[in-house]
Amino acid sequence: MDSPHIHERETPLIQVEGLDKSFRNSGAEIKILKNVDFEMAAGETAAVVGPSGIGKSTLLHILGTLDRPDRGKILFNGQDVFALDHIRLAAFRNESIGFVFQFHHLLPEFSAIENAMMPAYIQGIIRLKAYRMAEEILVRVGLKDRLHHAVTKLSGGEQQRVALARALVLNPLVLLADEPTGNLDRKNAEQVHELLMALNQEYGMTLVVITHNMALASYMSRRVTISEGRLVDTD
Repeated sequence: MDSPHIHERETPLIQVEGLDKSFRNSGAEIKILKNVDFEMAAGETAAVVGPSGIGKSTLLHILGTLDRPDRGKILFNGQDVFALDHIRLAAFRNESIGFVFQFHHLLPEFSAIENAMMPAYIQGIIRLKAYRMAEEILVRVGLKDRLHHAVTKLSGGEQQRVALARALVLNPLVLLADEPTGNLDRKNAEQVHELLMALNQEYGMTLVVITHNMALASYMSRRVTISEGRLVDTD
């Protein structure tokens, strides 16, 4: 009988194995990612830091299944997601991965709550339930009094909170954020930093952030960069 103090190792939420990605520029092949391997547990946080052009956004887009690698696998809870057909992959992405970008990508003709409801609509959730889900997360991110404001009438910090609410409305396993405070002033950036970490604790989501902001990176349990196509820890 096994010792009661010995436990089987839990499967990581994310496993990246042998990831390669190249692009062509004027006929020349440029390798961006080379045989990248790493794992993340459920609820873990990581910052990907370093100068522009080293492949940070490329890595994030592949993690989010928005782009495919040339070689390698990404497993979520042991499932090779790139083995899914495009319909099932799109459904997995909508349900399991939330995205926040520097430029928000909100729909300007809609209100805050209509923007936050969009992932639920895509999943086929009825309007009333989608509304309540969006309302709950918007209140949580501090926008109780802005639900029906057009997003064009909101401040930059408020718009980023709407984007965050939209990313979290389906309670995804993973939140991927690409320079989420890049367009915010210091005060709003700090508020978003604190909100990201609080939501990570409350929802148990795995969080991967690309950032040049070392204050934000310092909040994360792990900090990595990309050097010559490979992922390396920075501390």
